[in-house]
Amino acid sequence: MRVIAGTRRGIPLKSITGTDTRPTSDKVKEALFSKIGPFFNGGIAVELFGGSGSLTLEALSRGSDSAWIFEKNPKACAIIKANAEKCKFQEELHIVRGDARSAASIFAKADVQADLLFLDPPYAKEEFYNLALQFVEQNLLSNHAIIVCEHEKQLTLPTSYGAFATVGTTVYGGSAITIYKK
Repeated sequence: MRVIAGTRRGIPLKSITGTDTRPTSDKVKEALFSKIGPFFNGGIAVELFGGSGSLTLEALSRGSDSAWIFEKNPKACAIIKANAEKCKFQEELHIVRGDARSAASIFAKADVQADLLFLDPPYAKEEFYNLALQFVEQNLLSNHAIIVCEHEKQLTLPTSYGAFATVGTTVYGGSAITIYKK
């Protein structure tokens, strides 16, 4: 696993061994950023269920101004921190060790809006995809924001989260990426 493109292209990233996290493959990450590229321009990225932080670090490498990662596993937080240091993104990245269910309230206190929201929860926890709705309802997403959900290909997500509607779902092996825009 590595940073695919941008200012930190080629930097290898670590991930936790075992089944606690499921890092997005380089192939899927490259395809995802190719899809959102025309709509992606700086701003703030937020990743719920950070794992290795690979998606957020890719966003920073490709031009996000800053980013937030929410992750409750202390080992994963240590990996994210090490990956951020390796990429020299310590200043741009806020790592919040805590449950993603509290992410919207924590983010609201920071008084900012996200431009890119990644959700890649444990596949067995379908209800976690509804955390996107908390960000929408609390006005924590900019008008040009993109919501990206990685999920099992068999799972059908809602067609919208408030004003954010599905613009497409692409299947990659056993995984799928669904993208939402206003």
